[in-house]
Amino acid sequence: FKIILTKKEQNYLNSLARKYTAHYRDVMRAQVILFAAKGMENEEIGQKLNLPRKTVSKWRKRFFYERKQGLVDKPRVGRPFFFSL
Repeated sequence: FKIILTKKEQNYLNSLARKYTAHYRDVMRAQVILFAAKGMENEEIGQKLNLPRKTVSKWRKRFFYERKQGLVDKPRVGRPFFFSL
């Protein structure tokens, strides 16, 4: 899955990757896509970010098909998270 970013997408991902207040998972996903856009292979990205190749492949593929929306977690099945007061 070859990633080619628009200028707007690249600016968004660069901003997210540098943001100190962003969730770690969001920063990692942004970095995966930025490295993929530079033409790096999944194995190489995984080594650089200390992530499994399978994880890199998952986010690369989801971004390829869904663009920015693909980096958002999908709803999970099961009982909803709930605290009683």
